[in-house]
Amino acid sequence: MRKIVQVVGPCELRPGSRGDHFTTLARAIVGQQVSAKAAEAIWQRFLALHDDGLRVRPGDVLAMREHDMRASGLSAAKVASIRDLAAHVDDGRLKLRSLGRRDDERIITELIQVRGIGRWTAEMFLLFKLGRPDVWPVTDLGIRNAVERHYRIADPSRLAEVAEPWRPWRSVASWYLWRSLQIEPV
Repeated sequence: MRKIVQVVGPCELRPGSRGDHFTTLARAIVGQQVSAKAAEAIWQRFLALHDDGLRVRPGDVLAMREHDMRASGLSAAKVASIRDLAAHVDDGRLKLRSLGRRDDERIITELIQVRGIGRWTAEMFLLFKLGRPDVWPVTDLGIRNAVERHYRIADPSRLAEVAEPWRPWRSVASWYLWRSLQIEPV
């Protein structure tokens, strides 16, 4: 890891951007399984459906017509997922205001109750939105590729073992591993 840090440089992990919790989660759903460019275009069209064009609120989503949401470029599955997220927040099953006061596993457990949010999305929320320092997303393909590239370990069952020395800063290690894929092997 020392060589990776030296080559990549200072950590530029800056959690907390991209809006409130609801907007961040809705945007994560929009971005699943599409390119970053496509996700941004769809997101901007989806935002344009809202009054202020900047923020998405659960009540707004629940009041929207499915046809309009689909016209912004969202698939039927993503419309259902964003609506489910809105319903969970609106009826109190998911309390976003107090979410950050829970431990990581509890947050993951609560988030994965929403259609379209799996463990990976929940971990990305912990890492990039809440700034949790010890997230180790073992299902992430980039992490797996970087560990195989730099540590010659391809067995996913050994990923926890590889990261153990990086506790309690596995989020930072994850960031460096992702960035390391953009440089020549060290």
